[in-house]
Amino acid sequence: MAAIEVSDLCRTYRTHVGIVRRRRTDVRALDGISFEVEQGELFGLLGPNGAGKTTTIKILTTLLLPTSGSVRVLGFDPAREAGEVRRRVGHVFGGDRGLYDRLSALDNLRYFADLYRVPVREKRARIEYLLELVGLKGRERQRVETYSRGMRQRLHIARGLLHDPEVLFLDEPTIGLDPVGAREVRETIAGLRDQGKTILLTTHYMYEADELCQRLAVISGGRFAAAGTPAELKARVVDRTIIEIESFGALDGVLDRLRALPGVISVSTEQREQAEVILVQSGVGSELTHSLLRELDGIALGKVIAREPTLEDAYVELVQTA
Repeated sequence: MAAIEVSDLCRTYRTHVGIVRRRRTDVRALDGISFEVEQGELFGLLGPNGAGKTTTIKILTTLLLPTSGSVRVLGFDPAREAGEVRRRVGHVFGGDRGLYDRLSALDNLRYFADLYRVPVREKRARIEYLLELVGLKGRERQRVETYSRGMRQRLHIARGLLHDPEVLFLDEPTIGLDPVGAREVRETIAGLRDQGKTILLTTHYMYEADELCQRLAVISGGRFAAAGTPAELKARVVDRTIIEIESFGALDGVLDRLRALPGVISVSTEQREQAEVILVQSGVGSELTHSLLRELDGIALGKVIAREPTLEDAYVELVQTA
């Protein structure tokens, strides 16, 4: 039996639009998604903001009711058997919420251990083990308000593991962390994966998904655009070359001209520090650099790099064509 089974899951919200003449409308956050997560697997959900990732996790962790469809977590229905599901799952979300800043990490864990009904005879050993696991041993008596964001996030993970859940849900656990803190959290997640813990992870960071996840699904507009291993998703764009061009000027009308060039498959942009980077996908062997630079004549440019596609390139392609 799979740890998580989702079939034709839908979730519709009713909201209001308009300022003068308000009217009710239905927004479909999830539109019939289906997937399974096997025991001991780290499964990733990728997608843009508003795609339905957090809504999916909230339904699986009993925080939202589905509009329709079938959901099973360890064989239990989160809508009808919420208590059974809550005893068996842990939920960790990104951000600063969920901890008591004026308490020490140790007091936080003692408090949540009581809420999770961890047996008294096991509580001390369990907390000691988790502090060691997340790298907070020796700092546990400090107030949480003195912790960095990375330390807070590792404490969030320890809190979510207090009752030794069979399934762990991680909702953007590294969001807003500096590179050092994010790396420490990823190392903790990788250790849990290697121990055989079943994990469902949502993230915006493609390198993180590539490094950690055994299988992935890309969700866009409430539907699945693709699913498979990181290698299988990257194979969708393996026959392409990516040309990155740093631009420091206005690109009005230029991108359409680039898209019209023979051999160009797609053109997109992203902001990196002070530069806007133009990403051009072309077929392998296509020599487009000179043509691209000719069309960009008059715009201040920086580095121009040709490289092989990554998981992020495959993700962008899937989201744009979904």
